[in-house]
Amino acid sequence: MYFPFQLGARYLKYYLTASNGRGHGVHSPFVYEFITQVMNDDRHFYAYRSIEDLRKTLLSDTREIIVEDLGAGSKINKSNKRKVCDIARLSLKSKKLAQLLFRIVDHYSPASVLELGTSLGITTAYFASAKTEAKVITMEGAASVAELAVQHFQKLKLGNIEMLQGNFDRTLSEAIARVGRIDLAFIDGNHRYEPTIRYFNEMLPALHPGSMLIFDDIHWSTEMQQAWEEIQQHPSVTLTIDLFFIGIVVFRQENKAKEHFTIRF
Repeated sequence: MYFPFQLGARYLKYYLTASNGRGHGVHSPFVYEFITQVMNDDRHFYAYRSIEDLRKTLLSDTREIIVEDLGAGSKINKSNKRKVCDIARLSLKSKKLAQLLFRIVDHYSPASVLELGTSLGITTAYFASAKTEAKVITMEGAASVAELAVQHFQKLKLGNIEMLQGNFDRTLSEAIARVGRIDLAFIDGNHRYEPTIRYFNEMLPALHPGSMLIFDDIHWSTEMQQAWEEIQQHPSVTLTIDLFFIGIVVFRQENKAKEHFTIRF
């Protein structure tokens, strides 16, 4: 993962100020349950092995493909020609984080999952495997990467995933229309302030009490930190959880006052 000095400094501040991740002193029943039953669930689920086997294969895949980068995530490799193993090394979520996303879907059982940023499909596979009856719509801007991801879904025999290929500015409205209402969304496709806020606002009408939005890399840059802080202050947002690498927004009717939790993960 790309981890410059500034990001390292932000992580140190997070680590020193976050609660210990065991739930002690957490007065929100929802967050306490999240910590104890989801975040700290150390069971080894059936789907983990096949997806992690795929990850290992991708990390050693030296094939080159042409990639159109539509986001702000490629600060290391400026060439449009990239090896699959390099894409895997730089863009895939860690095993620890991807398996947390699996447990979130397993525990809260969303009927629909919307993912902005498929990459090679590892997190998509975790989402789809956690609840095979859920409708998973994933969006990827780069055609060559989307094609590979679909092959991976077929290899894993995951039939509940629909791929939308193209720029999110054009495909997000279609994706929202297809799910009808958003139970869970993972936003990991354009690490800049303006698009992140725009995607958030576009999703708002499709949210409901119980919806959950997960934003990736909320401390990756000054722009992403600004977007995360603005989302936290939005009038409709009353409960957020900062795990440093992701930020979780939970929409709950019973939360009247704003509650923001920073938890060590």
